[in-house]
Order: sequence, then C-alpha cells, then structure tokens
Amino acid sequence: MSVRALWIVSHEKGENVSIRFTRRFATVEHRAKSLAGSSYVAVPEDHRVLQLLLTEMGLSDSDKHYVALRDDCLHRQRSPALELRVDGPEKGTLWPVLAISHGPLTLACLPIVDAPAEPRPPLASLLSVSQGLTLLAGLQTFLLGSGGKPDNEGLASRLAVLPSVLLQVCPLGTPLDVPLLGAPATSTVPTPAGSQKQPAWKTGLHRGRAVVNVALNETVRSMQYGDRSRQDLWDVYGTVTCKCDVEGMLPNVTVTLTLPPNGSPLQDILVHPCVTSLDSCILTASSVDNCDGSSFSGPYKFPFSPPLEPFRLCSYTSQVPVPPILGSYQLREEENQLRVSVTLKLHESVKNSFEYCEAHLPFFNRDQMGAVDVKVSSGQMDVSKEKNLLVWALGQKFPKSREVTMEGKISFSGPTPGPTDPLCTELTAYIKLYFKVPDMTLSGCCVDQHSVQVYSSAKPRIITSRELQSKEYFIWNSTGTAPVSSGPMML
Repeated sequence: MSVRALWIVSHEKGENVSIRFTRRFATVEHRAKSLAGSSYVAVPEDHRVLQLLLTEMGLSDSDKHYVALRDDCLHRQRSPALELRVDGPEKGTLWPVLAISHGPLTLACLPIVDAPAEPRPPLASLLSVSQGLTLLAGLQTFLLGSGGKPDNEGLASRLAVLPSVLLQVCPLGTPLDVPLLGAPATSTVPTPAGSQKQPAWKTGLHRGRAVVNVALNETVRSMQYGDRSRQDLWDVYGTVTCKCDVEGMLPNVTVTLTLPPNGSPLQDILVHPCVTSLDSCILTASSVDNCDGSSFSGPYKFPFSPPLEPFRLCSYTSQVPVPPILGSYQLREEENQLRVSVTLKLHESVKNSFEYCEAHLPFFNRDQMGAVDVKVSSGQMDVSKEKNLLVWALGQKFPKSREVTMEGKISFSGPTPGPTDPLCTELTAYIKLYFKVPDMTLSGCCVDQHSVQVYSSAKPRIITSRELQSKEYFIWNSTGTAPVSSGPMML
C-alpha cells in the first residue's frame, strides 16, 4: 500500500481555513498512472483539493442548506472514504480520499488502489483503506498529542519536523510505521554496523536477548437498564499490541489470532501499515454493513515486518451474546432518604479472578451525603461524603454463587450541596463498574505462543498475554429515567 498525496488542513469553525502541510509522492503517482491507464485522474492543485474536500465534508457553504455537488441524492457519501469529483480538462473522480477530523485539524490522504476502477471494489476488501486510516490516526495523535488540544506553538513545532518524521515512517509514500507521540525528528540510537542492510527509516539495533511480546486487550462497554421496554447494549473492542526486540535485522513475523469453535467472528478489523499481506475475508466482516465476510471465523493471520517501537498490530470488534456482569439497580425516594438495592451477577462464562473490581455509585443534585446505612454481601464499602460517592470494592473474586448484593438507606442532610450533573436529576442515577480480568477475553480470542512465527536465526523468546477490561460500563436505576440509544453503541 502506498499514498499518492497527503494533506493537513487547519480550520476553526470554518474560519481561517488553510492547508498547513502537503506532501505528494511522485513515484507513487507514476505507479497510479500506470495502473489506471485511460481512467487515470491526476491530483489537482492544493487549493482545488482544499475546496473539494471542504465541500464534501460539509465545512464550506455553511449558509447553504443544499449544495448539489455534495447533497444530490445520486451521490452516496461513504465517510471516511470520500470521493472528490474533479472538473476541468482532466475531469474524473478521486477515490478513496480518506479523511479524519479532530479539533482544529483535518488529515486526508489518497491511497493507491491496486484494483480496477469499475466496478468499484467494496471498501472493506481494500487493505489500503485500513492502513491509510491507521497512518492518519497516528499522524493525528503525533500532531495533537494525547489531549487532542495542543497550543499553536506546539502544533507549529510538530508540523515543522513532520517532513523528517514522514521520511522515517512513510518513506517514498509507503507507510511502514506510525510516529510516536513526542518522538524526535531524528533517531539518536546508533545504526547497525558491518554488512547488515538496515533501512534508513528503521534506524537502531537491539542488543540483548531476543524477545517478541504480543499482548491482546479487550475492553467491554455496557448500558444496562433493568427494564424490558429498554434494550440493554454492550460491545467489545479488542487490540493486539506487539513489541519485537531482536538483535540485528528486524525479522518477519506472523501472529495468528484464533477463536473457540463457537466464537463470534471478529469484525471491523483495522491493521497497522507494517502488515505485508492479508486475506480479504479478514477485512470484509463489518458490524455496520451486511457483508458475507461475517461468516469467516479464523484463524486470522497477520504477517508483518515490525517497527522498532511497540505498536498496535490490529484492532477489532466482536459481538458477544451477554455482558460479563449483569446488574440490577433500584432507588426509591423515602422522605429525605434514598433506599438502595443493587444486585450484581458474574456470568458463568467469565473467569472468576479479577485484578480489581469496583462499583461506583455517585449521587448528583442533592445535599451533601449524611448518614449511610448500607450492607453488602461481599467486599468492602467506602463512603466519600464530600463527593456524594459510594465505592464498593468487590475484591478479586465473586463468591461461589457469583452474585453479590447491596441494601441500605442513604440520607442527604449535609450543610452544603453536593456535586451536580445536568443529566442525573431526581431518580436518574447509575452505577459505573471498573474491573480487569487477566488471562481471558470475552470473545474467546487468543494468541497461542506456538502460533507466533518469527523468521530469524535468533530464536527469540515468545511472550503472549491477554486481558479483559471495562470501559464506560453503566447500570442505570430501573425506577428512574435513563438515556437510551436507538441503535448499537458506536466505537
């Protein structure tokens, strides 16, 4: 996969829109022209690309409700893969132009598509789309930082070193890595000596015991209502992170993900640019579109040439039949008190061994917490009256019944008002669960040590691990109102 052109656009609510950085790769453009033949469409000048991109993304003509070039019913937008229709002597369509926006920046690139222009191949079958989005996401993190809102001076300094960074991570338009946050423009690690042919953009040489570390992490989100009229929601998002420390030339590695016989197929798979080849069946499974690829259940093989630093090899989603912890939460108002009743049940398929497990019960828009008379069947209860917060520490194991309960009363008679939240008024309240389960995944996906192939004479030590972790795991009070989504949870 290679990139024909890359653009970074700065905009502040439609004002002072400009291209802050652009890079075109002549060798890739020559290859695109050879592949396309008579259907070749040249990349226009930057000012024209900017105009077309802003129109397609709805960032221009904000005073017009209808723009024919963008809003015509015959035009089907497939964000983040856009099509730019070029007018003039070299009339045609540039596709797929990948674009992502965050804060004041929009990053876009035009990857080369090694497939016939007509009929247009499905997006999910194109490895270049997955790798192009990964490259843009990496550049976005490098430019904006982890907080997503850098100061102008910080952004300017990172844009200044971006040409040197691209020389390392995307030489000659071919993405091999993504830039690290805060990474210097040039490496200070000594380059390999002797007859080794180490690429200039992979500077550095590991010395010491050869180790390949593969870590699989799954996060689960949930919105549970305890009401038959409202559908509970949950989803699973997984990532595979690798680190290869091998002396000498970095080897070629193949990592294989496997599922149990009754496991749900992985979906929405995105891969790092260093992946050298991939079965199209792996990319076609989508949680949004109805694709035939959903029937593919592995094994999932990822051959790659690793970068020097730890990197995310791939990410995926999975549809699992039940959430790991089912909860019931009931609040009832009694004069100036709340009667609390909570039940949490660990599903039988989940390993009963936690690194940590806590349930947080915040209470908003009330006076400061007063007397607390609460009993739990397992674990310990911590009370923070200043924050109007109960923290139920469940420890590392549920009891043999896999069920725990909490009952009691809470009064709110403090001298000062407690914390506020515009959403949680009256009986609208929630429990938020925080937990981590080592050595398991909810989808059943795993990386076997023996399935990791390293093509190197060093015979490195292979380390694999996996874990399940909660993220935005909510159980809403069933006796009050709660926010409800009409569709699946979005990642």
